[in-house]
Amino acid sequence: MSDGTGSADSATPLRSAAWFGQGSTGGGLRAFSHRSRMRQLGYLPEEHLGKPVIAILNTWSDINPCHMHLRERAEQVKRGVWQAGGFPLEFPVATLSETFQKPTPMLYRNLLSMEAEELLRSYPVDGAVLMGGCDKTIPALLMGAASADLPALVVPAGPMLRGHHRGRTLGSGTDLWAYWDEFRAGRLTECELSEVECGLARSPGTCMTMGTASTMAAAAEVLGMTLPGASSIPAVDSAHYRMASASGSRAVAMAREGLRPSQILSREAFQDAAATVLALGGSTNALIHLVAMAGRAGVTLALEDFDRIGDRTPVLADVRPVGRYLMEDFYYAGGLPALLLQLSKVKDLLHPERPTVAGTAFHEYYRDAATHDGDVIRTPETPVAETGGVAVLHGNLAPDGAVIKHLAADPRLLTHTGPAVVFDSYADLRDRIDDPALGVTADSVLVLREAGPLGGPGMPEYGMLPIPGYLLEKGVTDLVRISDARMSGTSYGACVLHVAPESHAGGPLALVRTGDLITLDVPARQLRLEVDDAELQRRRAAWQPPEPHFERGYGALYSAHITQANQGCDFDFLARPGRNPLPDPH
Repeated sequence: MSDGTGSADSATPLRSAAWFGQGSTGGGLRAFSHRSRMRQLGYLPEEHLGKPVIAILNTWSDINPCHMHLRERAEQVKRGVWQAGGFPLEFPVATLSETFQKPTPMLYRNLLSMEAEELLRSYPVDGAVLMGGCDKTIPALLMGAASADLPALVVPAGPMLRGHHRGRTLGSGTDLWAYWDEFRAGRLTECELSEVECGLARSPGTCMTMGTASTMAAAAEVLGMTLPGASSIPAVDSAHYRMASASGSRAVAMAREGLRPSQILSREAFQDAAATVLALGGSTNALIHLVAMAGRAGVTLALEDFDRIGDRTPVLADVRPVGRYLMEDFYYAGGLPALLLQLSKVKDLLHPERPTVAGTAFHEYYRDAATHDGDVIRTPETPVAETGGVAVLHGNLAPDGAVIKHLAADPRLLTHTGPAVVFDSYADLRDRIDDPALGVTADSVLVLREAGPLGGPGMPEYGMLPIPGYLLEKGVTDLVRISDARMSGTSYGACVLHVAPESHAGGPLALVRTGDLITLDVPARQLRLEVDDAELQRRRAAWQPPEPHFERGYGALYSAHITQANQGCDFDFLARPGRNPLPDPH
C-alpha cells in the first residue's frame, strides 16, 4: 500500500500528496479542506489518495477543426491513466486555431505557454499529458511544460485524411493556394471552387501536408517528448486511440519515476529535432518554435545551427509542399520511425543514446523500423534533395537573419536581382496587388513590411504574397517575395521570411523603396539591398517609428516583451533563467 507520499512501487514523492496529506486524516487543515472538495467532486479517497495525479491539458474547442476529436481522445488518455493506477484530471486550455484566430494565433502562443506552466505549477498534479496539434499548440504546451518541469509528454492530434476533388488527391493548405490562384487566373469556375472547398479537409486532424502542425509533431517526437511513432498517426486511425491510451499509462509511470523535461530536452535533442525538420522538408515556422522551446529548456539554439546541420542533412520525405505525397502516405510508408532509421545512417548526425519519455534511449524509437514505400521515405543514397530544405540568409537587408524554404521555390529565382515593389502593410498589399499600374513583372521583388512580431501584430502568415492576377493569367507562378512575416508550412514559392530586425522595430526592411534593386543569392546565403550605405543612413535619419498597435491589455504586454524572430518570438521574461518558486499548498 502507498502511504500517500509516493507510489506503491517507487520512492519518488508525489507532489500531490502535499495537497491531500497522508491517508485520510493527515496534513492538517488545508489537506482536510482539499480532501473535502474532492468528495464534493464525487471521488472516493481510494480513487485518488496516494496515486499519481495526471493533468490532461486539452486544447479542444468547437472552433478548432484540427482538434475536434480531442474531447473523445482525452477519454482514451484517461483510460490509460486509470489502468496504470493514476488519477486523471482534464484541464481545458486555450485553443489556438490557425484557421480562425486573428490576426494570428502566433500572437497567443506565449499566452498558452504561460497558462500551461501556471496550471501545472499551481494545481496538485504529478505529471501531465499535453494534447495539441494545430501549429502553435504543441510548441506552446512544450514551452510551458519545460518551464514548469513536471513529468509530461505530448499526444499529437494527428493529420487529417487526404483531400479529394474529381479524382485528384488534395493537400490542405498547399492545394488551397494553388486552386485559389487558378480561380483568380480564370481557369477555375465558382462551381469547381465550391467542390474543392468541400474536398480539401475531410476529417478531424491537422493539415495532411508537411505543414507546421506535422513538422512540430515530428519535432516533439524526435525531442523524445512523445511515445515512439506517435506523430505520424492519422487522427482518425484506431492506432491513434491506442497511442492516446498508452500515453496516459506512460504519464503515470513518468510521475512515479520523476522523469522531467529537463532530463530530456538537451542540446543534442534539439539538434536532432532540427536535423529531422530539415530531412522532412518541414515548415520554416519550426525554426522560430524550436529556438523558443530550446530557450525555455536552457539550451542555446541559433539560426546558424540550422544552416550548419542542414549542410549535412538530406531531405528524405517526399511529402508536399516540397514533395508529392501526403501524411497518410508517409504514415503507411513507415512514418517518422522509418525516416529516422534512414537519417541515422548519416554519420554522427543523430544522438542515439539520449533519454526519452518512453524511458528508453532515443535509438529505440527507430531501431526496428521498416520502410514500406521507398518513394515516400527515401534513403540517403536516393534523397529528394542532397541537403536540408531551409536556408538561412544574412546581409544588409537581414542583419539578424531571414529564412527561405528554397526547395519549394522556382529554382531560377534562387539567384536573382530585381526591382522592389513595396507594400507598407498587408491591407496595402490587398488593395493594390492586382493594379496593373504597379508595373509588376516576373523580375520584380515584392516587399511587404509591418508584418513582423510587433508590426503584424503577432507575425501573421502573410509571407506567401499573392502574385498579381494579370501575371497569373500569363503563366507566371512564382516571384521573389520578401517580408518580416511568416508563412504557412503548407505554402510554397520563393518567399523570404522572418527578416530580422523587422521593419516596425526599425530594421532595414523599413528603408526599402519601390525601384530599389534587391539581390537574393541562396547558394551564397545572401540577401542584399543594392543601395549604398550613405543613402541608407539618410533614409534612417528620416525614418519615424510607427504608432504601437496596443495601449492596454494582453497586446500591450505582448508588445513590451516580445523578442524578434531570430530569438524565437518568446517573451523576454519567460525566456530568461531565474527563480519561479512552486507554491506552498498550505
